[in-house]
Amino acid sequence: MSKQPIKQVVIVGGGTAGWLCAGVLAARLGHRIGNSDESAINITLVESPNIPSIGVGEGSWPSLRDTLQEIGIKEAEFLTCCHASFKQGSTFAGWRNGQQDDKYQHPFTTPTGYTELDIHRCWQHFFHNESFEQSFCLQPDICHAGLAPKQSSTPEYAYVLNYGYHFDATALATLLTNHCKTSLGVKHTQAHIAKVVAQDSGDIEALVTENGDTIKGDLFIDCSGQQGLLIDKHYHVPWLSVSSVLLNNRAVAVQVPYGSNEIEASANKIASTTIATAQTCGWTWDIGLQHRRGVGLVYASDYASEKNAESILREYVAKGIPNREIENLKFRHLQFDPGYRKQFWVNNCIGIGMSAGFIEPLEASAIAMVELGIRMLCDQFPQNRHHMSHVATRYNQRFTYRWERVIDFLKLHYALSERTEPYWLAQRHETSIPDSLNALLDLWQYQPPSRYDLIENEEIFPSASYQYVLYGMGFHTNSRLLDKNSDMVSKAFALKQRLQEGKSQLLAGLPTNRDLLTAISQRVEKEKITTNNEKKEGSRHDVIGFR
Repeated sequence: MSKQPIKQVVIVGGGTAGWLCAGVLAARLGHRIGNSDESAINITLVESPNIPSIGVGEGSWPSLRDTLQEIGIKEAEFLTCCHASFKQGSTFAGWRNGQQDDKYQHPFTTPTGYTELDIHRCWQHFFHNESFEQSFCLQPDICHAGLAPKQSSTPEYAYVLNYGYHFDATALATLLTNHCKTSLGVKHTQAHIAKVVAQDSGDIEALVTENGDTIKGDLFIDCSGQQGLLIDKHYHVPWLSVSSVLLNNRAVAVQVPYGSNEIEASANKIASTTIATAQTCGWTWDIGLQHRRGVGLVYASDYASEKNAESILREYVAKGIPNREIENLKFRHLQFDPGYRKQFWVNNCIGIGMSAGFIEPLEASAIAMVELGIRMLCDQFPQNRHHMSHVATRYNQRFTYRWERVIDFLKLHYALSERTEPYWLAQRHETSIPDSLNALLDLWQYQPPSRYDLIENEEIFPSASYQYVLYGMGFHTNSRLLDKNSDMVSKAFALKQRLQEGKSQLLAGLPTNRDLLTAISQRVEKEKITTNNEKKEGSRHDVIGFR
């Protein structure tokens, strides 16, 4: 194999996945503007000029903070340009039995003392009058109060409580496009791909556009979404459907405005979590941005038609806005086959984003998988084609494992439900539960999820996440009894006392999401006015000096 260095990277497809890949690659390994590092790589992104960006969702994990900061985008700029808000986790309503009090949270903050104490045993034996997620974590109460995870004086990307974002995916793609082109030296080509030129070895040598332009590369990244222009259309890598495990294969989505007058707007506070509400044939997501809500229904076509699904979503939306406004909303229907590729890296082509896999938006893992993929590529970036074959093997092994863990974790949300509708009975049927998850559920009857169950570094979901869902859904673990005089018990009660004191301080000191976002927007606008005034003043002095 060639020992020529890998210098030219070509990304096919824009959107959130493509431009995140371009941004991280350029920031870490590329030719930045004004940087003449000879070891840097050149990055070209090719996207169709008239295919609208679908994006990989409007919710992220806390990891996106690190990604945006590394790319070089200011948090305030991201929040204002993308109408973004703070996400501190997910709220699940009606998933267990559908009763009025059926609700729990999966917060982004690990329980306090998680690595020092057996949190589950302490909760089970002494604090079971509280929900599991509230017993050693303050974030659920802060989210319930609609408060932000930080204060106005908190530095950018820093936090009081861990957080990710809700955002407008199309606006993020636009922001990333401009930043990558102007600040990171990414070459942007808008054109349809007419032909893939392959070498005798099977590697891709170049892409030929409909305009007749040839774009050569050493490494190609397929971010073309469900089209899979390279990984599917060219290499024909099989898609491994998991529709027998996770039944959802349809979605209907709508953008819902906040109230049209000040009274209605004030009543529509920005939620601190993604609200996932169980329905008879699936579940609805509800996320609050600064300017609107993103709402949708994920469902299984075997249990609802498009018409039925849209009716369910309309009924859900009608709870928050006047009926007269619903008629003006545009409902968008989507289809997908849940699954992932048999291989993600073939020859000199790697699929990232929806071209590599897509399950459903539950727990917002899509963007996190993009981030994990591009970070591993950067950390293990091949020096030459020979090196690439080793990196590709490792990458394929790692991401097969990660997709399997995503499937197990998402299935956990369904497998423990007590709902009796046909859809929910099918979701928890024993034949639909993976053997790997069944084995863990059997084990967890006797011991709570722990680091011994999830042994890879950078697990997609840590053991604390499994505990939040497991015990939020009412699962019972027969833990050993605790001696009331043990050191663990005294530490647990002391910790609970400190948490109660901290809770009072946070409730009193944190602003609401809306108030903090408004303050940030006002600060950004003030800085723009100051900058413009300084530019005008500078221009006036230049004229005077010239005279």
